[in-house]
Amino acid sequence: MFRGINALNLDAKGRLAVPSKYRDRLREHCDGQLIVTVDRDRCLLIYPLPEWEIIERKLASLPNLDAQTRRLQRLLIGYATECVMDGNSRILLPPPLREFAALEKRIVMIGQGAKFELWDEQQWNGRCEEWLGVDDEALALSVELESLTL
Repeated sequence: MFRGINALNLDAKGRLAVPSKYRDRLREHCDGQLIVTVDRDRCLLIYPLPEWEIIERKLASLPNLDAQTRRLQRLLIGYATECVMDGNSRILLPPPLREFAALEKRIVMIGQGAKFELWDEQQWNGRCEEWLGVDDEALALSVELESLTL
């Protein structure tokens, strides 16, 4: 499980150094083979290859006559890019993915269990402020969330 938030810098070539606390797990779990794709929230998702293959199979098996399904397949599978950690535990993010998520220099990597989210630091901070400012009373909880106790 990947958890926690890490402030990082992209170098001039668009590489990020994977935080040391994740390196060994990623090398053991997937030999440093990762898939980077886009998310509807304009961030990037980073999956260890075995986790991505599960998601990809599920996406590909959905009925593609549904317009919403096709959009999701086109975005997630279409942008999916293999990225391998180099000897210095860095990942090179391709320009189209960096452009999609507006990643320039300061970024944050957020552990989300089996995957990571990668955000532009300013975008992340703005979204956090937005989410914290939402009136909880106005939000309707899904059935799954109604039974969750924190």
